[in-house]
Amino acid sequence: MTSIALSNGQVDADEERRRRLRRMRVVATSFLVAAAGVFVLTLDGQGWVGYVHAASEAAMVGAIADWFAVTALFKRPLGLPIPHTALIPRKKEQLGASLQEFVSENFMQPQIVTERIEDAEVARRAGEWLAAPRHARRVVAEGSQIGADILEAISPEDVAALWNDVVVPRLLDERISPAVGQLLAEIVDDRAHSGLVDLVLDELSGWVDRHPERITSLVTERAPSWAPEWANRLVSDRILREVTTWLADIRDDQGHSARQALDHWLADLADDLQHDDATMEAAERLKARLLAQPKAVATATRLWEAFRQAAVTALRDDEGLLRRRITAEVIAFAERLQHDPSLAARVDRAVRDAVGHLVERYGPEVATIISATVDRWDGKETARRVELLAGRDLQFIRINGTVVGGLVGLVLHALVSVLG
Repeated sequence: MTSIALSNGQVDADEERRRRLRRMRVVATSFLVAAAGVFVLTLDGQGWVGYVHAASEAAMVGAIADWFAVTALFKRPLGLPIPHTALIPRKKEQLGASLQEFVSENFMQPQIVTERIEDAEVARRAGEWLAAPRHARRVVAEGSQIGADILEAISPEDVAALWNDVVVPRLLDERISPAVGQLLAEIVDDRAHSGLVDLVLDELSGWVDRHPERITSLVTERAPSWAPEWANRLVSDRILREVTTWLADIRDDQGHSARQALDHWLADLADDLQHDDATMEAAERLKARLLAQPKAVATATRLWEAFRQAAVTALRDDEGLLRRRITAEVIAFAERLQHDPSLAARVDRAVRDAVGHLVERYGPEVATIISATVDRWDGKETARRVELLAGRDLQFIRINGTVVGGLVGLVLHALVSVLG
């Protein structure tokens, strides 16, 4: 058996409950003592005193009976081994099972949960709350801290192990050339590579403009030794102009023959990667050689470390660009949730389906936490905890029993007197 762990706040709250319980016990016991005192003082009473005596007798009996009933829940009254007493310490396992069954049948039902979520209008309420900049910043700050902590917890050794034990064996077993060929074909069909070509051309043009001396040096080194200097300079200037013009023409003309030649070559390569056995085998051999390189693991680890450090730094920067951008996107999404009924409906439906699936699949397992936890508790300590939480209200049962018993006794004595 394990004891119930309590925080400092719970200890303070329990101490206050204990004081209130003691006060109510004194009050309830006072009613019993008062009834007993009146009973003794009115012995052999006649007339109206007989009514008081009968009422006090019944009140005393009711008080004792309810004291017994309340006490029997938590312990054996007067320590006597009376059957069906100390119910909570002896029956806590059944109590836990019953509570688990109650929660499972009345709360962990997909229909009940999904109906409650539909009525809650989760998307609209979330949109209203997130639209406030301070709420959005808070969500982003908390999420950023969690994300940064997760990234920092992933060590380079973990990445290396994942690469060696999972990624490399899987890549070696799978033929990737058809997938690469299909992806390349889709890229060419959608002309998604045009932006990359433009970027390369811009970089080449910029490099040539910034380093014309490289062209001159190349021409001078490869020119015959008897060629005059002015001839070399004339040739190098002509080559520089032609290269600059050619690059500019390709960059500015989307239908340039060089672009078309590149597109045809990429399309042929994509087709060969999917259907030509020789090309497919060459691609697979290249893949195997690359994966077998000792530096492959080190390269993957360094790339991960660079990404991780950059991401962690950006996530932990309260005023950084990444957080500001995410916050702006969160607020924009919140505004859409409030003003776009179709989006709000889709979000509500997704939340409803997800929660319903989780409850249907894992609800019974979650409910078992109740019985498993109660089973581990010590019986006597469980009884003390329950008594602290509900014992004060149960003392009212004793008080009510005293009062009701007295009234019943008074009525019965009156009936006996009238009928007698």
